Amino acid sequence: MVDFTRRTLMASSVAAALGASVAGVGQAAEPDDPNTPRAPLVRGELKRFSTTAFGAEVTGPFVFDDGSLLYSLQHPDRENPAPYDKAAIGYFSGFQFSFDGESDFDELSTPETNEERRAVRSAAGDYEMLAREGDAINGGSELLGVPQTPDGTNITSGQFSGSKYADAGYTPDCNQFVATNDEGTEGYLFTNWEASPGNVSRIPLSQDDDGSWEADLKNALNLANTEALRELGGTRINCYGDLSPWNTMLSAEENYAHPRVSLTATVSDIVEKGTGEGLRGAHEFWNRPNPTEIQSAVDDYYDDDSWFVQSYWAVAGVELLAYYLGAEPVDQSADGNDLTPIGDVYPNPYRYGYIVDFREPAAETPEPVKYYVMGRAAWECPDVQSDERTVYLASDGDSKGVYKFVADEPIPSYDDPMGLAGTLYAPLVTNDDEAEAAPPADVDLEFEWLKLGHATNNEVAAWIAEYDDVTQADYLGTHTDWSEGDEVTADLLEAADREVVENGNRDYVTDEEIVEWGKQYEWYGPDGVDDDLRHVPFLETRAAAKEIGATIEFNKAEGIDSVDGAEPGDDVYFGISELNDDMSNATGELQLQRVDGGVVYRAELESDYNVSTLEPVIVGPDASDPAAVADDALINVDNLAVMDDGRVLCCEDADQFGRSYKNDCLYVYTPEDDDRGHGNDPDGDDADNPGNGTGGPSRGSGGNDNDDNPGRSDGNGNGN
Repeated sequence: MVDFTRRTLMASSVAAALGASVAGVGQAAEPDDPNTPRAPLVRGELKRFSTTAFGAEVTGPFVFDDGSLLYSLQHPDRENPAPYDKAAIGYFSGFQFSFDGESDFDELSTPETNEERRAVRSAAGDYEMLAREGDAINGGSELLGVPQTPDGTNITSGQFSGSKYADAGYTPDCNQFVATNDEGTEGYLFTNWEASPGNVSRIPLSQDDDGSWEADLKNALNLANTEALRELGGTRINCYGDLSPWNTMLSAEENYAHPRVSLTATVSDIVEKGTGEGLRGAHEFWNRPNPTEIQSAVDDYYDDDSWFVQSYWAVAGVELLAYYLGAEPVDQSADGNDLTPIGDVYPNPYRYGYIVDFREPAAETPEPVKYYVMGRAAWECPDVQSDERTVYLASDGDSKGVYKFVADEPIPSYDDPMGLAGTLYAPLVTNDDEAEAAPPADVDLEFEWLKLGHATNNEVAAWIAEYDDVTQADYLGTHTDWSEGDEVTADLLEAADREVVENGNRDYVTDEEIVEWGKQYEWYGPDGVDDDLRHVPFLETRAAAKEIGATIEFNKAEGIDSVDGAEPGDDVYFGISELNDDMSNATGELQLQRVDGGVVYRAELESDYNVSTLEPVIVGPDASDPAAVADDALINVDNLAVMDDGRVLCCEDADQFGRSYKNDCLYVYTPEDDDRGHGNDPDGDDADNPGNGTGGPSRGSGGNDNDDNPGRSDGNGNGN
């Protein structure tokens, strides 16, 4: 995903902070990071296939039937030489994976020169761009990746005031190809655009006899600009996704702005304390005029008692989403919008943060369906199993989690997808004492799944609709004595902010509803709560899971994938980008020894497609490891993609750590047949000298703080 908040202390806006490795971004001081035993470690073989251009993430890997590899070049540094100064989607010509489970390329070296660091490099083949940021599409009426207002105005920099999540067209992420012929040589490439308003594009692709791929941009579409998607409220922050077993694009909305409580806090903590001071998260300020300014406002109001309003930065772009829906733009000041509230059209927060299925992908306009019943979160990805009922999901950010949804019947069997019915589950790690006592490389995490609730997609849609037509004017009118037409002053806004801090945002689901749901859950079980509380776990998924003690403490759950058609006995891979912050500082319930570089876990599918044990197979480095270790280690795993032969593509969203370079990499992981307890270590003793068997040149310095936690950065994932 796009990593903004590592740099928010050093940038004047969210947009200016784009890119994990953007030139000019200062590195934090050398971290006081412990030397975690057996970190890094690889059980199997890990080989670097590609390094991406400076400032860019490698996102959206996709492998075609013939073995061709495609990925997105997301938010590259603007100072890179053309064509690497713009976001792009491209494939590697002249190379195909062999699908025989064996290494089919020589590992790419680390980038050593400025020229190598500012281009896309690969172990084999040449990166050929199929489409670039700013390309004209749809007969010239649209720009690739750029949403429009209902009257056809592009929502780009300079067109509208208000905070911006990312430059439109700068953040391509997930790619999924839906073939329209048996040979797999023709079809549509669906690409997520990670911004607000969000977008998914559809580009016709075809393969020539010589193996090269061509994009038909003239007939490409931005699905955000179709009436079908606009009627659903559009999307925001479309991040990773998957190709469903029924051959459709599943797009994940990474709605980072959903936390109503910050970090490890629960809503019960607020009720017991009698105030939300120190505890409120970004969701509570969704419909505030100039919502991203809430952090600076809290700092001003509460001074030494200020706190980190988790995900405040992620309400950026909500005003632009209102304009996408047809709101009349409000007046602007030199710094953005003035205090005039948007009072005509405003997005409902409960309409964002879902898995979106684009049914009928080859139709003139695909039919978008939001699976509200799968819960609302900062979804990074879904992984639908071959039973077409079981779905594993990852919610990205600090103090988040992985979830499971199980449909009553196979998902494509419902004539009306809004009739989809199923049960949502949250995880509970049951061996937390063992996990705290040993290095992450030596501990399999044991899971139980806690049932949150059962509903139909139609039921959840009806619950969501109850919060339509709430605007920024309501934020003032509900929480002060302000009336439409009255002057809006800084003092009035402060009064509204303080009331929301104290008693919660009364425009949305209340604290009291969540706490009461939790009490009834404890007394009567998930099926015994009152009907008027059944909406809580579906609209406030994270808050509900935390109320019942689920393990919602993972730091950046980034990727989940399994081989297509996986059956019981096959593996599902889970990528956790970092094991640090509240997972390792004695704050959260689940405490692990710190691994800033993250861990890739795998789980074996059981007979009912359940997973209950996560085994670590790749362990990243410590932030203080030197280049000899960090240069060739997987750091901050993001997207995961399992190929047909069981090998795993691992993408990075990395900070520099001790590396000699700042570029993100794409690695290919080959698991060993019998690899428990065996790291891929050059001297055969991974307990004494863990690693992936390769070295590197002299080190730099740096660290990696958390997407959800910009105020806590000491280069080591913690903060200041």
